[in-house]
Amino acid sequence: MSRGIILRLLFVVALLAACAAAAWKIEPRLGIDLEGGSQITLTVLSDQAGEDPTAGEVDQVVEVLRQRVDGLGVSESTVVRSGSNRIIIELPGVEDPDEALEVLGQTAQLEVRPVVRAFSQADAGTVPDCAEAAAAAREAGTDASETGECAVTDEQGQALVVGPVALKGSEITGAAAEQPQNQVDWAVTVDFSSSGSDAFGALSKAAACAQTPANRIAILLDDEPISSPEVTIPCGGSITGSTQITGSFSQGEADDLAVLIEGGSLPLRIASEADGQDIAPDVRTIGPTLGNSAIKSSAEAGIIGVVLTGLFVIFVYRLVGLMATLALATYALISYAMLVFLGATLTLPGLAGFVLAIGLAIDANVLVFERARRSSPRTGRPASAGPSRSASTRRSPPSSTPT
Repeated sequence: MSRGIILRLLFVVALLAACAAAAWKIEPRLGIDLEGGSQITLTVLSDQAGEDPTAGEVDQVVEVLRQRVDGLGVSESTVVRSGSNRIIIELPGVEDPDEALEVLGQTAQLEVRPVVRAFSQADAGTVPDCAEAAAAAREAGTDASETGECAVTDEQGQALVVGPVALKGSEITGAAAEQPQNQVDWAVTVDFSSSGSDAFGALSKAAACAQTPANRIAILLDDEPISSPEVTIPCGGSITGSTQITGSFSQGEADDLAVLIEGGSLPLRIASEADGQDIAPDVRTIGPTLGNSAIKSSAEAGIIGVVLTGLFVIFVYRLVGLMATLALATYALISYAMLVFLGATLTLPGLAGFVLAIGLAIDANVLVFERARRSSPRTGRPASAGPSRSASTRRSPPSSTPT
């Protein structure tokens, strides 16, 4: 046996061993039809009191929620509109739907405001809280972002008075979580559009020359401060293009914040428990949609079908049939190992297609074997002539392929 054959044999053995280990050790990701997951039903509220949102407005909310779900890394998820103002979200494999709801249900209205001064007793009764001012504006049917000075409490617990909105979330083009070098906490890098870069540049330029605490910029999400960093550049300078949001974030918190900013703000508000139990978010954990008995029966049918087909090929074609069956088993092992290794989500239709691919491969082997067996007695050619002479048969699809 030549050295090249030995090396190829060792490579094949190592590949099969690695695929067998991956298939045995790696837990497959199953779709909601096989594993179950979480189902969240949300109600969309109109900006106009007493009116229902239009179908177009709800569809816009669906698209934003779909982007947020994709950012959470949930595969084979479903986000659909139900009725006039309800949205149903199905998340396969998610065991804690409340955590997902915290990300999906936030309006995610990002605002950047200048810090005017520290909140004092003189401001009590004259400067409203930012969240209360925004709620009052929504009730009055006006733009909540057009409120003037309002009060917030920063991440250290200090009360601040902030000015009008200088930059909105619509002027942000991207956001990503990253861990700065030589730091434990994570941060979120935010990229601005052209107009957003100009607005943030002017804001940071004014803050750079101000005294504490007016040298800070407040970043609010849904009228709640998430960060109020100091501008540390020299007076006369400015920050344009992008900036970092810091605030002692963990990796998960930074990822969630980046998803909210990157996914965009919801054009309409999602109902909460404060709006009434009849329209509050309905969160529930659901089992496999097909039922355990259906899943078990489908798996048994697939295994029995593949085994019987292999036995039939071995019985009819003897040694070459056994070799073909072993090759098909190897193909099935490698294919399944690659699916679980790449993190593909397995659903019942996908598994049916996997079994069908094995059946089609057996069909090709049958064509080769039949051509070889019928040609050899008449022509005296060896069985190796089968593959070349069956090429024309395999190029022309058969009239019917039993599966």
